[in-house]
Amino acid sequence: MLSHTLVLEVGIAVLLVAIVGLLANKLRFSVIPFFIIIGMVVGEHAPQIGYIDFTFTESKPFIDFMGRLGVLFLLFYLGLEFSVGRLMRSGKSIVTGGLVYVFLNFISGVLIGWLMDLPFKEMMVLCGVMTSSSTAIVAKVLTDLKRTANPETEIIMGMIMFDDLFIAMHISFLSGLILTGGTSFWSVLGTSLLALGFILTFLILGRKLVPAIDRLLQDKSPELFILIIFSLLFIIAGFSETIHVAEAIGALMAGLVFADSRYIKKIEGVIAPYRDFFGAMFFFSFGLSIDMYTLGGAVGWATLAAAITIVCNVASGYFAARFSGRKPKASFDIGFTLSARGEFSIIMANIGKAGGLLPILQSFVVVYVLILSIVSPLLTKESRTLWAALFGKDTAPLKQKKTLEQLEESAGKSSS
Repeated sequence: MLSHTLVLEVGIAVLLVAIVGLLANKLRFSVIPFFIIIGMVVGEHAPQIGYIDFTFTESKPFIDFMGRLGVLFLLFYLGLEFSVGRLMRSGKSIVTGGLVYVFLNFISGVLIGWLMDLPFKEMMVLCGVMTSSSTAIVAKVLTDLKRTANPETEIIMGMIMFDDLFIAMHISFLSGLILTGGTSFWSVLGTSLLALGFILTFLILGRKLVPAIDRLLQDKSPELFILIIFSLLFIIAGFSETIHVAEAIGALMAGLVFADSRYIKKIEGVIAPYRDFFGAMFFFSFGLSIDMYTLGGAVGWATLAAAITIVCNVASGYFAARFSGRKPKASFDIGFTLSARGEFSIIMANIGKAGGLLPILQSFVVVYVLILSIVSPLLTKESRTLWAALFGKDTAPLKQKKTLEQLEESAGKSSS
């Protein structure tokens, strides 16, 4: 039975999220850590004042559902940004820099998991958490710093596209390993191959479905336009969940298909407000599920992991810059930008929670995401200054001035 204070509690939750969002914008920080922190602050240990319950006990299931929708809209919009065609055209920058990026970060996850003496399932979640860059934070940082037209931004986006595809596969692997109860190698392999087949089917058939989608959307009223998009999104995401492929992957694949539609700009305009609202509630609901008094044991490990992530990302940035013919100083721009962690790390932490894995994972992810979502934008902003401080400024070699004799000689040659 629904509580009579449900609407009031949801309204207060949205107001709190809006307030910390305004604060983040004023401080010119990413809003993601602010959304998580306010969720933790008003969670389990918050007081109840009259009708206002700051623990959000009655409304938490509804807030969690809004967060679940937030994941779908975030992944759907991400698919809209990339498209199947763009994936095919960006092969070199994706494969070269992306492979190094995924390898170094995944291995660092194995290292931290081994040091923490985690079981295999927890270690696999940790590897995914440490490999997944935050597309939302990266895009915002590049926009805020006016670097979207810079040469290294193409490399960054190519690496993110490769990382997102890897994470899509890894989430499907984790779903088979953790959520479906598969214990044998063959059952996990079967679920993973099913997920791979699902993804490849969308990548191959996506372009062929676009004309049919365009005809479906043609000359539709705003109400019908949005109803068609939402129905297809939820059906595809829901269907993927029924075959044990994470619903987030279904949403991503749906976005990749819609991305080649001639109505892409209109679709993005329709989806963006829902992405922003439900995405904010996703981070808030994640913070709401965390007991901040249990974070102490994870601070040291998360700090070490964050430092290793930054080093690995700068190293992958160096190789990516080298493969693409950029100057070595671009490695700082690339590495610091890609170090941000956010939505995908939290999605995988939630998979671990749903599968009943060790609670230390949740605490680790909270601290790890908070550190990198704050530090990465700051390092990106000062990347040129840090490079100059460590390696000196790039100075163009000065042309040696010709002597009077050389000028007279060259003049004589030209006259003859």
